[in-house]
Amino acid sequence: MDPTHDVVGALLVRDGRVLLCHRSPDRKWYPDVWDVPGGHVEAGETGAAALARELREELGVDAHITAQPIATTVDGDLRLRVWRVDTWHGAPTNLMLDEHDALGWFDADEARTLALAHPSYVGLVTDALATD
Repeated sequence: MDPTHDVVGALLVRDGRVLLCHRSPDRKWYPDVWDVPGGHVEAGETGAAALARELREELGVDAHITAQPIATTVDGDLRLRVWRVDTWHGAPTNLMLDEHDALGWFDADEARTLALAHPSYVGLVTDALATD
């Protein structure tokens, strides 16, 4: 059975840090936590194409998305795929002020101190930066 919610996210990596987005406190789902940029896959899209679209919409960057995510999590009706993204054009800018109230670059130690949208993000950040 396909999950009802097919979600993609990115760990943009630069200079030993990853970019995270702080979800606005008034968001219905996962308010007031740090999350990876991304969003829902639309009908007919691949995960990589959806992620490239979401990064353009949310951050204003044109990202090179590799073929395979670094992690996939399935929890009930949710599937989350996360990619490590090393190459993009443009400076990440918060274009979705109704979704995020801040952007930040964090190393693995700093990420451990944040309220994150999912506990697995600490391991993902650590793994992504271990290969940086």
